[in-house]
Order: sequence, then structure tokens, then C-alpha cells
Amino acid sequence: MLTPMKLYNYFRSSASFRVRIALALKGLPYEYVSVHLARGDHKLGAYTSISADALVPMLALEEGADSGERLSQSLAIIEYLDETHPTPALLPADALGRARVRALAQSIACEIHPLNNLRVLKYLVKELKVTEDAKTTWYRHWVRDGLESFERQLVQLPATTYCFGNTPTLADCCLVPQIFNGKRFDVNFDGLPRTMAAFDACMKLEAFQQAQPSNCPDNDA
Repeated sequence: MLTPMKLYNYFRSSASFRVRIALALKGLPYEYVSVHLARGDHKLGAYTSISADALVPMLALEEGADSGERLSQSLAIIEYLDETHPTPALLPADALGRARVRALAQSIACEIHPLNNLRVLKYLVKELKVTEDAKTTWYRHWVRDGLESFERQLVQLPATTYCFGNTPTLADCCLVPQIFNGKRFDVNFDGLPRTMAAFDACMKLEAFQQAQPSNCPDNDA
């Protein structure tokens, strides 16, 4: 019997983590397919033959009208899930609210994450020959800089339980994985009260706990 979806992902990939959160929030079953980035699985023919960008996550649809289709890019995947499985909604009902949430999400996914994902960090060390200490300094600087910007955006919005409103949104799906990865590199989170309050609120929910890296089947691979 086919599962409705297969999620090709890696336990430490923050982009994959975002999609796992969205799937958990919506209670959607899926088959977990590990693509181990640190080992280079994403560069092997078995994966590049089905993934045009050779990145994770990739969502393969196994049932319904879109069966056989494959989706890439975490934000696009989550919005697809939100449109096809609208409850609980991860984007507000009004156009302005959706724009606010997308801006918060993109502040992480488009501003912080690209500077600090695994392939960039590997390039810094292997090609540019920076030291491990310099790589870590790079990582901490850009994550901290981006989160300070994120905090300023939150301060301009009404105080709420999560990033935007009193239910988790696309913005929270992006924030939590970024904080998780930041903790691995000992990023300083002091002075980010709204940001960290949203993170703490999210981590009280089963869906966020279920999706975290330590609960993934490839977390010890």
C-alpha cells in the first residue's frame, strides 16, 4: 500500500525540518526517505535522477490528482500542503497577514539560511581554506545578524504567542529549525525575547517535538 507522500530529507537539514513540522502540524502521514547530505547522497545518480536541483527536501506525491509529481524547495512545499490540506492553516486568511508571515519566513529561509547551509560551510573550508574557527565565526555572525533583524520585525507586530498570531504559521516552521541549528554552533540568543518566546511556545507542541532531528530515523547515521 502506498503512503500518500514520500519526503526525501536529511535530519539536520533545516529546510527539511521545516517541512517535517508542517506535515506534523497537519497530521499528514508520509514515508521518510533519508538523503544523507554529509555523505554526499544528494550527489549520487539515484537521487539526481529524480531531483533536478539535487537538494533536500523533496516531496514525492503518491496519491490523488497530483500523484507522480515531485516538489522541491521547502517554502513551496509547505504552501502546497497548506493549499491542499488547509486545516490547520499555516498562513493567515487575509492578504496582509499572509504577506507578514511570508516576510518573516523569508527572512530566515532567504536571508539567514543560504549563508550558512552545509554546502556553503564546506566551500569555506575546502575551497577557500578558512579555519574551523573562522567558519564558526562566519556562521555565528550571520545567524545572529539575521535573528536581530527578525526580532526587530516581531517587535513591530502585536505581541502574540507565536511569530504571528496565536497559532503556528509558516514563520514558525522556519524559525524553529534555525534556532536548532544555531544551538549546534553556540550562537548567542541573548536579547531576542520575542524570537525566543515564539521558539519556546512552539517546542511545547507535539508536532514540533515530533519533527525535531533527534526523532528522525537517520539521526545516528
